[in-house]
Amino acid sequence: MRRASKGPVVDVVAALVSGLLVASCATGNGAGVVGRGTAGRATTGTEQLRAEVVETLPHDPKAFTQGLEMTEGGTLYESTGVVGQSSVRAGPLDGFPAVRATLPRPLFGEGITVMGPTLWQLTWRNGLAVERDARTLAELRRVSYGDEGWGLCHQRHPDRLVTSNGSSRLTFRDPRTLAKTGEVVVTARGRPVGSLNELECVGELVYANVWPSDRIMRIDGNTGLVTGEIDAAGLLTTEEADRADVLNGIAAVPGTGQFLLTGKWWPKMFRVAFVPR
Repeated sequence: MRRASKGPVVDVVAALVSGLLVASCATGNGAGVVGRGTAGRATTGTEQLRAEVVETLPHDPKAFTQGLEMTEGGTLYESTGVVGQSSVRAGPLDGFPAVRATLPRPLFGEGITVMGPTLWQLTWRNGLAVERDARTLAELRRVSYGDEGWGLCHQRHPDRLVTSNGSSRLTFRDPRTLAKTGEVVVTARGRPVGSLNELECVGELVYANVWPSDRIMRIDGNTGLVTGEIDAAGLLTTEEADRADVLNGIAAVPGTGQFLLTGKWWPKMFRVAFVPR
């Protein structure tokens, strides 16, 4: 049976909220699709996309993936969760992590983002973020930010962090102090989109997966408007999906327009292109 949990124990309340949000957007064409227009675009102007696999790559099936990011230099960073098993790893795309650091109990690792020589790693319900050396992954300091940590990414212009906490809000934060500087509610067809989880910033766009589904939202980071909905279902076989948990890793491959996708306890990672449905 495929599990759909934020942690190893199902969060019933969040799952119910997510289900209601999906149901509220459902039409005869399927959840989240409001009539298909030309070129895979919904009648409201929200582009309908799917994840087309370009390459299949190995992934640690014991990694409870919470964050994924690839740098322009080709280093892949991954954050994993579960108390006592949380870590952050770094290494080449096609090989084993060259560097790894663990989070001590009771910390539960969440989203990460790299900012040049350092990176930030969020924790789930501990209210702390860990700043690390991006090369060695050594801990430099801990900063309190007073919220649940889910997804995290960095927008270079403007220079700000974007975080999610499982709600429909994206929160903007100072990249040095994590102080809140603003927020925006994410909406699709005039309705809030809740359960926003892992994030990836690409220019002014923010990509967010909707927990616990196989849907990814492409969001205008300035307005919160969803400009594209991506269906990433069916990447794993039925047998693989039964042993895995939900999609929860999005990383842009710099300079290609492609992305890496994986999930909690997934045995594979996929290099994909987002193409019209």
